[in-house]
Amino acid sequence: MRFLQFFGLKFNPFRKEVPIEQLFASSSSVELRSRLKFLETTRGIGLVMGEPGSGKTTGLRAYLNQLNPASYHVCYFALSTLNVREFLNGLAIELGETPAFQRVKTIHLIQQAVQSMFHERKTTPVIVLDEMHLASNAIFNELRLILNFEMDSHNPYILIMAAQPPIRAKLNLNAHLPLRQRILVKYTLQGLKEDELGNYLASRLAFAGNSDQIFLDQSLSAIYSISGGLPRVVNSLATNCLIYACQQGERYVDEECVYQAANELKL
Repeated sequence: MRFLQFFGLKFNPFRKEVPIEQLFASSSSVELRSRLKFLETTRGIGLVMGEPGSGKTTGLRAYLNQLNPASYHVCYFALSTLNVREFLNGLAIELGETPAFQRVKTIHLIQQAVQSMFHERKTTPVIVLDEMHLASNAIFNELRLILNFEMDSHNPYILIMAAQPPIRAKLNLNAHLPLRQRILVKYTLQGLKEDELGNYLASRLAFAGNSDQIFLDQSLSAIYSISGGLPRVVNSLATNCLIYACQQGERYVDEECVYQAANELKL
């Protein structure tokens, strides 16, 4: 890509693949980490919400990466692609069990595996369910059954549900009241604050090999206004700004460049 050479970049600084240690510590992501650390000590169910592109999956990836694999066993599922049977079978396999033909037996195997892992191996299962706003009511019902241990007096697991805001409507259904009442930690990711945007862009550029102030101050307000601070939108817009500036032979991104780049992206 010509703009990389033009700006002296080793790679696209706003690409999706970013090493955990290079992730920008926004105030929202720091708070998310704090909430999850609290859940880590109490165990039980947590709910992470956010608009598309707010950084839910990235934040969870950063958190899960720092867990000691000797003490925590992570099971990750994207519920948008799974029905109830696939979910139960997949969870059983992740916990080291062979799924049974009967659903009830598979649930029993899952519960036994969680108990054994926690009490005998001293390892806490961490079940991460992504895209939960797309999950069927049947999966919510299964969770209530699976996670009932010792007459609901014990939490030998951590369950983290990640979802977009429409999950509120599902959880507010009377049928899901028992599950909703079990949620110990709730947090909604807000994305980048406006005063964090400049440092975010600069840190990503520096990691890719350019420490110049490519994005002028006047461009930051325009980027924030268009993106709302959502990291995914910021990344897409910032990349297109660099491409447009390169086409114009400009070494810096100004306000006009941002609006032209946004127009090309139809933002």
